[in-house]
Amino acid sequence: MIDFRYTEYIATILLLFSLSTSISHALTSESLSEFIDEEFGAAPTVPDGPLSPAMQFAARVAFIDSTTLLVWDKNQQQALAAIGKSGDPRIAWIISDMLRFVSAKEPHDALVKTASELLGKDFDSFLAWHNITNHLIAWDIPAPTDYLDYKAVIFTSNLPGWEELFVEGDIDWRLVSWGGVPIDKRPFNEVSPLCGGCIAAVDNPQVSSAAEATWLQDDDIVFGVTVNVESRAYPRQIMEVREMVNDTLGGRHLGIPYCTLCAAAQAFFTDDVPADTERPVLRTSGLLTRSNKMMYDLNTNSIFDTFLGRALTGPLAEKNVVLPQASVVTTDWKSWKQSNPDTTVLLQRYALGRNPDFRNTRDANGPVFPIGKVDPRLPAQEDIVGAITASGKAVAFPRGMAFIALSRGEEVVFENIKLRLDAGGLSAVDKEGNAWTTHQAFWFAWSQFYPDSKLWQPDISIVGLDQLLVKSLLYSLTLS
Repeated sequence: MIDFRYTEYIATILLLFSLSTSISHALTSESLSEFIDEEFGAAPTVPDGPLSPAMQFAARVAFIDSTTLLVWDKNQQQALAAIGKSGDPRIAWIISDMLRFVSAKEPHDALVKTASELLGKDFDSFLAWHNITNHLIAWDIPAPTDYLDYKAVIFTSNLPGWEELFVEGDIDWRLVSWGGVPIDKRPFNEVSPLCGGCIAAVDNPQVSSAAEATWLQDDDIVFGVTVNVESRAYPRQIMEVREMVNDTLGGRHLGIPYCTLCAAAQAFFTDDVPADTERPVLRTSGLLTRSNKMMYDLNTNSIFDTFLGRALTGPLAEKNVVLPQASVVTTDWKSWKQSNPDTTVLLQRYALGRNPDFRNTRDANGPVFPIGKVDPRLPAQEDIVGAITASGKAVAFPRGMAFIALSRGEEVVFENIKLRLDAGGLSAVDKEGNAWTTHQAFWFAWSQFYPDSKLWQPDISIVGLDQLLVKSLLYSLTLS
């Protein structure tokens, strides 16, 4: 049997060598532009000013008067033909939104053909929505005037429930797409998980002791949280089917989202809000932004940035609400319960009888939703531990390399942040030994929120390989 830790070690060494090349340094704007051109081709020319009256009329006929395209008549065909000849790539954003919901062959192919004309690139019908949206994001094509009006009508006509969410705010609506499920609008403490196919959050979950949790295997992944010396484990097989837990731990209210697409579990304090504000109840919206889960507050319909905990729209955005974070340790069940023998854990029934592993099935070949350009310094789905230093710099620690370095007794430090081994996972402290918030996620997610992020990397010497092994690995690389 292959030792997993050995294969992880070798994989990490190979990654280390790639980091020692020139791409280990921060990309310049010129090199990033060259990377985009190589990956996506040159961007089309974008005209200035609002859409012409003729294009506004054509867009209304094509996208507003027939949002579901259940009827594909001559008016829509003529409107799309006029749009395709306009040479205005901004309208492709609206086409992208339509393609997310249209499956009928004739209108789907007509939309793809029009987008190809606007963007100067032929797109196959297969995965057309994904590829067209990726190009629009990578090229940063601006949206047309009144874009949100079009998007709101298209989305809410195809799947009601989002009406209160599609409002102006500190959000780039171009990047918002449908994740394939409806919004979770169930009342707080709703016991039944049935909500028409939504991803149903868990409110005030029941828990058991570690000894009673015989259903968990030692190597099952859990997300561990400790607040005021009270510890709790949130098993990944529960979080992958629920994606959101509203809980109370250590006398504090928490909202705990898990984004399966970007492999990020976070814990936000939901009781640290303005005095006149009701505790936010976090729910899954069914919407994504660049393959990141979008959550919202059930009480106010305020959309939150799931990565940063900042309210982007609605009453909570007007109050500048930012939810502070508690630390989350990603580890295995055996290590967590050994380090935290008094831990509690959510009951098995919250997994709804499923034990998914999206990372080895659905997400195995890369992000399944459009993300545009990805900083090429690391693979898109490389696990990193991210943090913000006291000076305000974002830094990412490749998890495998950091784990090996710490296991060998080496220090993993960047400015005031020091990583440490914690219950089989990684956490961080500052120079005084105080806990420091970190964020484990895939590299593509971290780098899109922090494009200027620094990358921690060790000296090759800390690996401790002898010269023969180094030469052997390098020789293997030349054969691959």
